[in-house]
Amino acid sequence: MLIKLTEYEKNIQQKIIKLKMESGSHSPSIFTIAEKLPELKINIDSCFLSNPYATALFLRHVKEDLIDTQKLRSILEFYPSQNNVISKIVGDFIGINADNMFIGNGAIEIIQAVMHNFVGSKIVINIPTFSSYYEFAKESTKVVYYQLSKENNYMLDLDDYINFIKLEKPDSIVLINPNNPDGGYISYEKLKFLLKELYFVKNIIIDESFIHFAFEDLEYNQINIEFLFKEFDNLIFIKSMSKDFGIAGIRVGYGIMSKDKVQKLLYNGYLWNSSGFAEYFLRLYTNKDFFDEYNKIRIGYIKETQDFFNSLGAIEQFKVYPSKTNFALVEILDGTSSEDFVSKMLIKYGIYMRTCKDKIGLNGEFVRIASRTFDENEIVIKSIHNAFKE
Repeated sequence: MLIKLTEYEKNIQQKIIKLKMESGSHSPSIFTIAEKLPELKINIDSCFLSNPYATALFLRHVKEDLIDTQKLRSILEFYPSQNNVISKIVGDFIGINADNMFIGNGAIEIIQAVMHNFVGSKIVINIPTFSSYYEFAKESTKVVYYQLSKENNYMLDLDDYINFIKLEKPDSIVLINPNNPDGGYISYEKLKFLLKELYFVKNIIIDESFIHFAFEDLEYNQINIEFLFKEFDNLIFIKSMSKDFGIAGIRVGYGIMSKDKVQKLLYNGYLWNSSGFAEYFLRLYTNKDFFDEYNKIRIGYIKETQDFFNSLGAIEQFKVYPSKTNFALVEILDGTSSEDFVSKMLIKYGIYMRTCKDKIGLNGEFVRIASRTFDENEIVIKSIHNAFKE
């Protein structure tokens, strides 16, 4: 049944739309919603893209390492290490030379730094994708869009893309792998083939913020493509840590790039851009015992997430696009608008989702739904069924 809003819900919806417009291309935070729309109660945040089990693991260690031992004061009181010190810690752990590592105050800082310092006169960006890449492009940079095909489930057509790049001859390209908002994944073998074909592109930016949720086998072994940097020196890797661990408030990510690029960024004011909490997290992340514990949680979460996607796909009003991330791109097929669906889920059921109305490159009524805990996912599925039965 077509979802329709009551007059009360329509009134609240207009406030939500206004708040979204004020927030730009990103969804307003739950804190902003709570402040501006106190009549709404968010029970489940299916907008935020993170592994909630990993967040719980991190918080347990914060309690044991910092709060119970009263070391929290040191984290707050003293300066953290400089960028090159933290780079060595992370680089040693992932097998990358520290000279090629750049620690960012969140991946978004690295994206902006790369777009402003290294991208030249022309960049090709696939759509739909994460909007910050084209939003941060300099005025002097021509942005050329490569449209991912809806008929191909927004998966990258490798041959067509390579021909497109050879024709356009950009100095830079962006590949988000897996992609946001659809979750499409380029396998290691296909990516390596692409890199060999596009050797002439000066900057190949690969954003692997969701790579920990991707898999190529049913053992869910963690995919590591960063070592390709040693073979292709035109690569720039960007990695957010907030998606894996739900620690967006800490603001931490890292980049892998040539030594001269790292040095240019450090000389331009990024020498001391990590907080004490960010340094604590990265030291914890690079601890083998912690990482092994995290990896078990990661695998369990992937299995739950894929089961959740199957449940979403069983809803007759939905088309769920193939995803190897922790979120699904969902097309609503029964004529219900994405804004009405998202508003109904938030206002009546307290479930916060993201409409993709503002995503360029999407044609239809799309929403993005993140996987949460098993119990929360069960509530989401039940609530969606109820919404369509009203």
